Amino acid sequence: MTTEDAVPCGEMHLERMLAGLAVDVQPGTFTYVTDDVPIPTQEVSAMIREPEGTTLVLEVETARAHGIPPGFEAAWLTVRVHSSLEAVGLTAALSAALAASGIPCNVLAGFFHDHLLVPVHRSEEALEALDRLRRQNSGLV
Repeated sequence: MTTEDAVPCGEMHLERMLAGLAVDVQPGTFTYVTDDVPIPTQEVSAMIREPEGTTLVLEVETARAHGIPPGFEAAWLTVRVHSSLEAVGLTAALSAALAASGIPCNVLAGFFHDHLLVPVHRSEEALEALDRLRRQNSGLV
C-alpha cells in the first residue's frame, strides 16, 4: 500500500483552503539550531538536511538543557488545512498575510499540514492576521 492509497491527496483549491483556514498553536517555544551538538532524535521537533549542515528545530528548554543558547524564539503554528502537496498559493497567501503585518514567518511543510514558526512575542498578532485572511476569503469581511 502506498501513501497515496492510504491518505486523501488534500485540498487543491486555494479559496476553499483559505475559507476553511484554522490555526493551532503548539505548546512550547521553539528555536533553530545546527547539529553541532548531538541531540537525541526524540527531542527534535523538525530536521532539515542541507549541504552546509543539518538544521534542527527544538523546544527552547531542550536547547538550553543541551547547553545551546536559543537565538530566534518561535511559536509553532499548525495550519489545519490538509492541502495537497501540489496545491498552488497557500504558502504565498499565508506568508503575505503575515508580511503585511510585518511578522517574520518560517514555513515547514509536512504531508498533512503546513507549520509556521513566528516570533513568540508576535504569535497573537500572527493569529489575528491569519484569521483576517480566513474572513476575507469566506466573505465575512
